Amino acid sequence: MAAPRQIADSKAMGLPVRVAPKHHVLVRLTHWVNVPLLFGLIATGLSIYWASPVFKHAAAPGTENRDYLVDAGNAVSRFLHDDAGVPGAWIYNHFGLGTGSLGEALRLHWALAYFFMLNGVFYLIGLLAGGGWRSLLPRPSDGPGAVAMIRFYMGLVPMTLMRRPWPHPVVKSKYNALQRTAYFSMPILGALVVLSGWAMHKPAQLGWLERLFVNYDGARIVHFGCMLALGSFVVPHVALVAADGWDTFRSMVVGWSRRVKEGSHE
Repeated sequence: MAAPRQIADSKAMGLPVRVAPKHHVLVRLTHWVNVPLLFGLIATGLSIYWASPVFKHAAAPGTENRDYLVDAGNAVSRFLHDDAGVPGAWIYNHFGLGTGSLGEALRLHWALAYFFMLNGVFYLIGLLAGGGWRSLLPRPSDGPGAVAMIRFYMGLVPMTLMRRPWPHPVVKSKYNALQRTAYFSMPILGALVVLSGWAMHKPAQLGWLERLFVNYDGARIVHFGCMLALGSFVVPHVALVAADGWDTFRSMVVGWSRRVKEGSHE
């Protein structure tokens, strides 16, 4: 509640507003809760995937293996000189619950899934209550703006090392175009992962939902793809927040920012 008071004091003194509200409390809370939920869902999901892989190739001579993730596990295990126990199980042992954990993984996966769905509902409530949804809506200028931001991020480290000026593209809204594109896609991916999950969980009762994904394996492919997209978003997101500075991190903790000026947080 300190931010509105500081804004009022700045206005009374005739000073520029340098502190502004940024994130609703529900948006902040669900943002942080989503992190352990996502990692738990990925770990249990990989253990479920081990029981019946959907991405298969022709049987390998000698091993009869058909799973691409087993191939990747073998490659990583040899590279790290790590004995994973079960051939090809490196990925499942290090990023999942391990092999032979189907029953445990299924129970925990669905327990976490219910929390994930509930968390998503509170996130949407926070977006609506705080008006943050307006900042996520795509804009005609987002295409060129996203390209400009990608160019900026790609050149930031080289230009810093060469000590050359590398100005940040002008941003006149709460998020830059690349952020807006990424953040807008997250709820869509979340909805797809939930719908495809229900299509797999209740194919007989929700046959119409399964048919939306063509068939059962289609739902599995969409579910797996959304998992990869959501999981791969975390690392660059954290890296870019760290690069952007303390104010960006603080705004997701306390809800206000010192860099967002009056009228620019929508």
